[in-house]
Amino acid sequence: MISIFHRTGPIDQHLADVSTARSKPLPRRQPQALRPLPLAVALLLTTWGQAQAQQAPAGAPVATAALSEVTVSASGLQHGSSDMATPVSVLEGDALVRQREATLGETLTSEPGITSSHFGAGASRPIIRGMDGPRVKVLSDGAELHDASTISPDHAVAAEPLLATQIEVLRGPSALAYGGAAVGGVVNVLDGKVPTAVPDKGIEGSAELRANSGAREGAGAFALTGGAGNIAIHVEGAKRNASDYRVGGGWLHEGHAERKVPGSFNRTDSASLGLSWVGSQGYLGVAYTRQNAEYGLPGHSHSFDGCHTHGAQLHCGTHGPQMQDGHDDHDHDHDEAHGAVPVVDLRSKRLDVRGELRNPFAGFSALRLRAGHTDYAHDEIEEGAVSTTFKNKAYDARLELQHEPVAGFKGLIGLQTSQRKFSAVGEEAYVQPTVTRKTGLFLLEEYRWGDWRFEGALRHDRQTAEAQTSGIERSHHGTSASLGAVWKFQPGYALGASFTRASRAPSAEELYARGLHMATSTYERGNADLRAETSQNIDLSLRKTSGDTTFGVSVFRNRISNYIYGRTLDELDGLQLLQYAQQDATFTGIEGQVRQRLTRHIGLTLFGDVVRARLAGGGLLPRIPAARAGLRLDANWNAWEGQVEWVQVARQTRVAEFESTTPGYGMLNLGISYSGQMNATPWQLYLKAHNLTDRLAYAHTSFIKNAAPLMGRNITVGVRVAF
Repeated sequence: MISIFHRTGPIDQHLADVSTARSKPLPRRQPQALRPLPLAVALLLTTWGQAQAQQAPAGAPVATAALSEVTVSASGLQHGSSDMATPVSVLEGDALVRQREATLGETLTSEPGITSSHFGAGASRPIIRGMDGPRVKVLSDGAELHDASTISPDHAVAAEPLLATQIEVLRGPSALAYGGAAVGGVVNVLDGKVPTAVPDKGIEGSAELRANSGAREGAGAFALTGGAGNIAIHVEGAKRNASDYRVGGGWLHEGHAERKVPGSFNRTDSASLGLSWVGSQGYLGVAYTRQNAEYGLPGHSHSFDGCHTHGAQLHCGTHGPQMQDGHDDHDHDHDEAHGAVPVVDLRSKRLDVRGELRNPFAGFSALRLRAGHTDYAHDEIEEGAVSTTFKNKAYDARLELQHEPVAGFKGLIGLQTSQRKFSAVGEEAYVQPTVTRKTGLFLLEEYRWGDWRFEGALRHDRQTAEAQTSGIERSHHGTSASLGAVWKFQPGYALGASFTRASRAPSAEELYARGLHMATSTYERGNADLRAETSQNIDLSLRKTSGDTTFGVSVFRNRISNYIYGRTLDELDGLQLLQYAQQDATFTGIEGQVRQRLTRHIGLTLFGDVVRARLAGGGLLPRIPAARAGLRLDANWNAWEGQVEWVQVARQTRVAEFESTTPGYGMLNLGISYSGQMNATPWQLYLKAHNLTDRLAYAHTSFIKNAAPLMGRNITVGVRVAF
């Protein structure tokens, strides 16, 4: 499904010009780097130094590189959406402003094929085609984000949507370049924290302020880039303060009528400082980012303290010091539930190195580097005291070379490495400290023949996951491959097809988890004998991008051998015993949208998606999104732009064992904006209204759907300026 918006007002055109200028030195490209990070940096610096020595003599004006604009940065070869063999969604300009929310998951949840894990207001991760967690890789301008969001849905993604300039979601051959684990897809959040060009005017930037009624939220963000000669510097920041949010009418919480979700507040702030050296053949830059967040955990209960397992059964209450399985996981004397809602206090510090060099040596057109070091930690605070501390210290590095055409083939080769040291200490340390090391070698090639474009990718990954307490170590390796083709059989039409075979190694949590997980009301047990899973995905898409009628539709079938999932063995008073197990599974679905231009200023769009997930034995998988359909009317006139839409989510009755059904709902949303200029400075006022009918709605994908319904009526107003 292609979902790209180009309806831009004056301020969006200005921002688009800024984005294009920043990408001039080299096509905005992907992430990470080589094995040892110092080796990757040294290689780029050495090659760069040789290239720059051949530049114009000292004192000559520095030319800006003239590289083509990149529509889909994460595509591997900087393709526009019309050249993609697989579905891609791109949010930019006004569309990004309309959909931007406090979390990445909620920002993307209205895109066809994408929903969110929804854990209150502070944590929400994208779910793509029914897959989440480690099967959806989140990148920051191509570099993997290292936080704790893949471990549990109550952990936030360390990305600030207010500072994003573009968000891309893709699958298929191009996604394979980021690892076989990205079975669901890749989400790439583009930002400008590492400058790639010196502003022509010497300084440029933007600022935004917004507020909403549903959570009494106030938020603001700014970005500023300046420089002279070969030096560019960038500074940006964002801050948010939101109270507990209101839900739709008629919600009964613990037997009482409530209008707000207790503990659903969210306070965040983020800041980055970047510095780059920019030359005529590329750039090399570094950025330091610090993010803090404090948010509540609705639905978190200690009524399960003291619960343990007897084989495949749960037992709650006091018991002897030695469990039947030989473990005493918790202090069984604490049976009283705590009244206060736990709070997450998150700190993330990241150092990014990004560089791109055009024509580094004979036979190669570009050398790209992405590398980073992350120091992440968050405390879960209960009644004023730290109960559990999660830490994640990681580095990632990626180096890739794009070669010149050889016998008509254009492509790139790359090497990627990462290491993650994760630990949890305290009451909910249900995963022992682990060290996970990954190394991948990949190849991506394309070939054009008339109206056809063919694309193929090959990747080999190796992973070692060590449990430091028990000393158990497991190694997995696998080869992934994909083939895709797009046929532009008529002007404005494109037919795409792809086949992907991908191997995903089990995560450290799937291997070694053991203990109570209060946030999701589960007792999780890992399995150190898990094997790598293998997925075989077929994707067909048809799209029309010009004329009065435009559309994009995609159908897919993904069969996964040895699919890893949490099988529910037992349930007791709302607590579920999850055992990580393997069984073949199949995901099938369709997603799409069609827009008809009714007049010069008015258009009508129909959109929707549905996914089905079933185990080989006939069972169903839990928390699979319900089918959705919607109708949107959009209009623009002079400086005004607006849209009104109705979204209908079906009742989800296809549920797994021990899982409850979720009622459907309909929501009415609208938005309006006005763009203008003051003293040659573009500005924009906007208003958007969500769930105007104040409907009580639940997210079937959420572990805490009953404790934290979706937000009720919410009015957001904002203003942006760019200069």
